[in-house]
Amino acid sequence: MSSAVTASTAPPAGSFLATGRGKVTLALLCAVTFLDVVDGSIVNVALPTIRAHLGFSVQNLQWVVSGYLITYGGFLLLGGRAGDLLGRRRLLVAGTSLFALSSLACGLANSRGLLIGGRLTQGFGAAMMSPAALSILTTTFNGAADRHRALGTWAGISGLAAAVGVFFGGLLTQDFGWRWVFFVNLPVCVLVLIGAFWILAADQGRTTAGGFDAIGAVLVSASMLMLIFTLVKAPDVGWGAGRTVGGLAGSAVLMAAFLVNEQRRTHPLVPMSIFRIKGLAAADATQVIAWAGFYSMFFFVTLYMQNVLGYSQLRTGVSYLPVTIGIGFGSTVATKLFIRTGTRPIIVSGALLAAGGIFWLSRIPVHGTFLGNLLPPLVIMAAGLGLLYAGVQTAANAGVPENQAGLAAALITTSFQLGSALGLAVFSGIATSRTSHLLAAHTPLPEALTSGFQRALLTSAICLVVAGLIALRASNTRGEPVAATEPQRDLEPSYDSA
Repeated sequence: MSSAVTASTAPPAGSFLATGRGKVTLALLCAVTFLDVVDGSIVNVALPTIRAHLGFSVQNLQWVVSGYLITYGGFLLLGGRAGDLLGRRRLLVAGTSLFALSSLACGLANSRGLLIGGRLTQGFGAAMMSPAALSILTTTFNGAADRHRALGTWAGISGLAAAVGVFFGGLLTQDFGWRWVFFVNLPVCVLVLIGAFWILAADQGRTTAGGFDAIGAVLVSASMLMLIFTLVKAPDVGWGAGRTVGGLAGSAVLMAAFLVNEQRRTHPLVPMSIFRIKGLAAADATQVIAWAGFYSMFFFVTLYMQNVLGYSQLRTGVSYLPVTIGIGFGSTVATKLFIRTGTRPIIVSGALLAAGGIFWLSRIPVHGTFLGNLLPPLVIMAAGLGLLYAGVQTAANAGVPENQAGLAAALITTSFQLGSALGLAVFSGIATSRTSHLLAAHTPLPEALTSGFQRALLTSAICLVVAGLIALRASNTRGEPVAATEPQRDLEPSYDSA
């Protein structure tokens, strides 16, 4: 398969993306991010049916969603670095195979434990797939124009997947049954596996003389798992509860131990030198804060449609179709403007536009209508999401050496997962507190729910403004190519004061 494109092969003269093979390569890699992101949202609309069929309690039902997010976010750094060291196609194939098998197990599950176990395994597979695919993308499409278009398409597909997941969740659950929200993954996984062997050549990775940093892998994975688990459970047990405080403290201790370990290792799992790349840390921080607002917004608007307006599962899903148009428009505009303006103005503009849309959503009335109260702000928000996400993805991968592309991809995807878990935990607590207070004062349920959603959405809008301010520190790349592969010794971090 000598003609296959590898992660370390520069595209031919001219535009590789303009060739048929380039387009197929991009489609293959975008299918991976679509699978990973859509699986975080497609299940939401099916939850009431799953609860009735398998006998979940209201409290335990959250694990059908949270189980996936915990292992996905918890193992991303390990998956990203493993791809750099062991081979990206190898990790992509292994992760996709695991994802397919766990999707099948979820669809066939006849008990609560089997379904939750399958979701946890799905998340682990996604943590291998996503950074491998993104790092292959950034190192394959390394011409300035190609890279911007490829990353813009990747970002647009990722944003679309969050909205499309709700639509397909409603459609599949209503017409075919809840099990098909998992079975639908299987044909896509098969296509990804065939494409990986057909399009991508085998790469052996870059093994190091010091071996794999197993201690670092255990410490960082344990820290991330504990952090996301604690955030997911915090609204139920309380932010001041010993379990929450202990979980946050335990995660901090594990992360501190990980950082100490990395400084002492000759070949660390996460070379700290990667954070010296201009603007990378700011782009990752922007992603965390922005997705705290975006993810919770989708959650509250969905609840408002179903619990206040009385929408069916299918109608709720269909209501998000205009959002996909807005995201596609925003990401397309972003890719056309990157070369002229750089990424920073795009990110800031997207954040402020999205903040305006979510602020408008925070004014939703009890007796609202889709056309009058939901459609205009959702489309505005979606356009901002397309701009911001495309810009952040590009800025976070600019100037990253090829031998650390998997790690950079894992960092930005971890930021997405961490922000999602953080936003849902904090803002659902805000909404619940407001609703409970009003119910105690004998306010009717629809009014109490709506008031809680309004307050949470207002906070989400503020989050997007903060993300825009942080983005001012992100790099303003206009087309820097991926850095050439460094010698093996450059895998070792530098800790001088320069």
